[in-house]
Amino acid sequence: MSVLEHMEREKGIKKDILIEAVELALASAVRKSADIKPGDEVKVVLDRQTGEIKAFSAGEEIKTRDFGRIAASTAKQVIIQKIREAEKDVVFNEFSAKAGQIISGTVYRFEKGNVIVDLMGKAEGILTKREQIPSDEFRQGQRVSAYLVEVRKEAKGPQILLSRSHPNFVKKLFDLEVPEIYEGIVEVRAISREPGERTKIAVWSKDEKVDSVGSCVGMRGARVKNIVNELRGERIDIVRYSEDSHSYIAASLSPAQISEIKLDKENKKATVIVNQDQLSLAIGKHGQNVRLASKLTGWSLDVRTKEEYAREMLKPLVSPQGEPREVHEEKLPEPALSLEQLPGVGEKTKELLIAAGFPDPRAVANAQAEALAGIKGIGKVKAGKLIKEARKLII
Repeated sequence: MSVLEHMEREKGIKKDILIEAVELALASAVRKSADIKPGDEVKVVLDRQTGEIKAFSAGEEIKTRDFGRIAASTAKQVIIQKIREAEKDVVFNEFSAKAGQIISGTVYRFEKGNVIVDLMGKAEGILTKREQIPSDEFRQGQRVSAYLVEVRKEAKGPQILLSRSHPNFVKKLFDLEVPEIYEGIVEVRAISREPGERTKIAVWSKDEKVDSVGSCVGMRGARVKNIVNELRGERIDIVRYSEDSHSYIAASLSPAQISEIKLDKENKKATVIVNQDQLSLAIGKHGQNVRLASKLTGWSLDVRTKEEYAREMLKPLVSPQGEPREVHEEKLPEPALSLEQLPGVGEKTKELLIAAGFPDPRAVANAQAEALAGIKGIGKVKAGKLIKEARKLII
């Protein structure tokens, strides 16, 4: 029993599991050495207190002192196999409990771009090429930290998947570096990342007296610098989280200065209006700033200059067929005017004017004097007076 207790301390395998392995191994040995009928069950019991071993079959105790070479070899193999399985379970359980945390190890070897990491001599983790930061460069024996994504059970043993490109790797680095986050005073509300390039992280403080952004930056930027160094120079924007969508979106697009934000809450889309000199800052290199801000806030962001937005608002309406529709100014109905309103126009003159194609004062006002003078009873002088009075009337 002392041997089993020693193995329990050394390998971390519970004594009950080791005893079960011994019992199964001895049962296999008894079946090979004793005259056991096919189909009969063999059971071996190891006393936990005294270490005494008894074997039973068909309800009767089997007296076997010498198992023989083959039986002993079989028992040994069964014990070794069970111990290995138990060791795998110990490793699986230990590292499964650490999933979602940062663990450290040393670079052991390289396999087709993947890095195999020795985890304290207990297991090996795999850091695939995809899960590395583009600027990562490793050498054998180098100390490396990574985010433990998942532990999978495989036939060869637990497969421990590591990542340095996961957004939570940055989040956990802040947990380790910023006491206020570790203590729960400051919370990381959202994070968006393009590994090796840039990360935006939104933080919020439960205590009004504690500055969430200042806590993460640290004295003279010491805290955030340590994280940037671990990330091989990756740029980090620390954003103050706000329940107010306007404030949150504006902060997420830092360092750009935002003039105005128009929200479409139903479709969760936002039009961000900036001055011309702020456009490149708001969008960022290859659209990176606005892309990360959109992921961080959960809003679809469309950045426009004031001039672009104004032109957009002045675009002509479009018909259902997709063709531009002319926009006409709405005119008020013109008041009805009569020829009798003109001085010197009686019923006879009225009839003459209508017959000549001048049915109302507007037509008279636009007429040529010669045209009116040619009408019977209207001379050059009267024609001039009629045109003058008609123009006064329609103004």
